[in-house]
Amino acid sequence: MILRKLAIFALSIPFSFNAFGETIGEVSTKFKMLGPNDRIVVEVFDDPDIPGVACYLSRAKTGGMSGAFGLAEDTSDAAISCRQIGDVILPKEVRNGDADGDEVFKKRTSLVFKSMQVVRFYDPARNVLIYLTYSDRIIEGSPKNSLSVVPIRPWSDAADAKRVESEKR
Repeated sequence: MILRKLAIFALSIPFSFNAFGETIGEVSTKFKMLGPNDRIVVEVFDDPDIPGVACYLSRAKTGGMSGAFGLAEDTSDAAISCRQIGDVILPKEVRNGDADGDEVFKKRTSLVFKSMQVVRFYDPARNVLIYLTYSDRIIEGSPKNSLSVVPIRPWSDAADAKRVESEKR
């Protein structure tokens, strides 16, 4: 009975971290004879609490047979770039600092103990949002991290329409 519960728990772990990222593309970095190659994956996600901000995250993904079955541990290498893509209205808890350090994205990078996270901060003196990506592990995390800053500017649909029109030419 206990063994059965442990098996069900172990099988559910790969699905326990639901990241809302959309894969944009990937490039191969190391050939593997069996299973998929090691690669860099590029994903995009919208800040769930702040419409008008999108972040692009590139991260290492381990291949091989262990990677194919979700058993490999990905490295802590990642980069992030966030941009304002529309009108930004900051919720009160973001403006007053109560939401500093809130998790906006999380992706499992090993079977059980490791995940890649993105957290958000707000700097009211400069009116910017700061997004920090890092990897954590239950016992020992990694100091590798990447940072992106989004200056909040007035957004105009008319200006955006002009930009799109000029790109068509």
